[in-house]
Amino acid sequence: MIRINEVKLSLDENQNILKEKIGKKLKVKPEEIIDYKIFRESIDARKNNISFVYTIDVMLKNEAHVLKKNKEVKKSPRLTYEDVEAGDERLIHRPIIVGMGPAGMFAGLILSQRGYNPILLERGQDVDTRSKDIDHFWKMGKLNPASNVQFGEGGAGTFSDGKLTTRIKDIRCRKVLEEFINAGAPKEISYVQKPHIGTDILKNVVKNMRKTIEDLGGEVRFGNKVTDFFIENGAIKGLEINGNDKIDAQEVILAIGHSARDTYENLHERGVKIRQKPFSIGVRIEHPQHVIDHAQYKEFATHQRLGAADYRLTYQTVKGRAVYTFCMCPGGSVVAAASEEKRLVTNGMSEYRRDQENANSALLVQVNTDDFGSDHPLAGVAFQRKWEQEAYLLGGSNFCAPVQLVGDFLRGEASCEIGAVKPSYLPNVKLANLEKCLPGFVIESMKEAIVEMDKKLKGFAMNDAVMTGVETRSSAPIRIERDVDTLESLNVEGLYPIGEGGGYAGGIVSASVDGIKVAEMIIKKYRSLEK
Repeated sequence: MIRINEVKLSLDENQNILKEKIGKKLKVKPEEIIDYKIFRESIDARKNNISFVYTIDVMLKNEAHVLKKNKEVKKSPRLTYEDVEAGDERLIHRPIIVGMGPAGMFAGLILSQRGYNPILLERGQDVDTRSKDIDHFWKMGKLNPASNVQFGEGGAGTFSDGKLTTRIKDIRCRKVLEEFINAGAPKEISYVQKPHIGTDILKNVVKNMRKTIEDLGGEVRFGNKVTDFFIENGAIKGLEINGNDKIDAQEVILAIGHSARDTYENLHERGVKIRQKPFSIGVRIEHPQHVIDHAQYKEFATHQRLGAADYRLTYQTVKGRAVYTFCMCPGGSVVAAASEEKRLVTNGMSEYRRDQENANSALLVQVNTDDFGSDHPLAGVAFQRKWEQEAYLLGGSNFCAPVQLVGDFLRGEASCEIGAVKPSYLPNVKLANLEKCLPGFVIESMKEAIVEMDKKLKGFAMNDAVMTGVETRSSAPIRIERDVDTLESLNVEGLYPIGEGGGYAGGIVSASVDGIKVAEMIIKKYRSLEK
């Protein structure tokens, strides 16, 4: 196949004319085109006009001739994931995966596909039970610390937007997208510029992936929290489950997620090497979706092909702090995402259609390790907990979130009434001054950034936009150190820290790829249990 770029369609042109456009661009007759596949679709909204721009892989009857006469056309790169060759060592115990977020799920899927019959231990519940627990939390303010937005089947990303954007360039990314599609995700995630699945669909996708793992010989155990690690002579030997049961272990993949703070503490007590890592904290900022649509698409904002607009904004303050928007959820809602009692955390969520009234995004400020005030490896966890507790106290009780209008925030005044933007957070909100639940440098940085970001996205600093505190879980505040070649813990053989919880990923796709990589390491070392 050959790859062509810059095939354009106007807003009113349908994809069914792409074949005609391809023929004109390559100067070939339609009958010479055997097949074609969209590799990437993006939107060009520059110059007060909007068009869809495509990168397309094309199969032709005479590719060599076209490649020779058209220097702008290249052969399509390899996109197919290739299995690694299995090793010869004997596995005494089945591989164990701790955590069933994206990293753990894909590690389990790859190992199951190759006949290694992994055991997946998830402290939370299956996605259906988890959904009921979360719904009860959002309606009643009653948290289940073992089953919530952070813990359970699919990990924290399940109750977000299912965003699949990533900056990493790795052939395994295609494998991730293909497996999601096989499990029921929309087919367009394979080519749209900013793919997403949506929480409503993603819940079924992760359930289907779990069933595939089980059908292939893997085993998933919910409500199985790892409460201790048995390490002898620098190697993992077993795990304690729920404070009672013990399971022998030879290879343990640690995909615990960024909120498994008690597990961090246990690993530190057992001498596993952990170091501090910078992260970010801030708020969720919420605008009417139509304001964002108009800012991005101008007079084309209501065109049916465009859908809800998104944005990504960055800024560096005069003092050198990075401020940026993160996990932007078009047509979504702000959600309660706590995992500990009396500590308040927010996140954002959208369903596939992204058709709710408001848009929301995290507005985050860089936190450096110097800001922790301690050189303890878990000082970042303590920093997060402090501000989550302050937000809980400011909200009042039962995970009521403190909110402030942007105009009042910029003036340094507590808000007294809600304006044109109705907060979407549940179970409830309380008007407040967010200066009481965030560090001074965060407040100062956000005030400066909001004014400057409004110059890039008109309406971002609108007076009635709502800020909801606090967001602290954009990434892990630690890194469990590992060898760059083997991916094992630096000082515990057979223990593989991966994904966001290990400090090695920044989203669903990158975490999934990390899970695939460590599964490959085990496959290359051992022969499968089927042999």
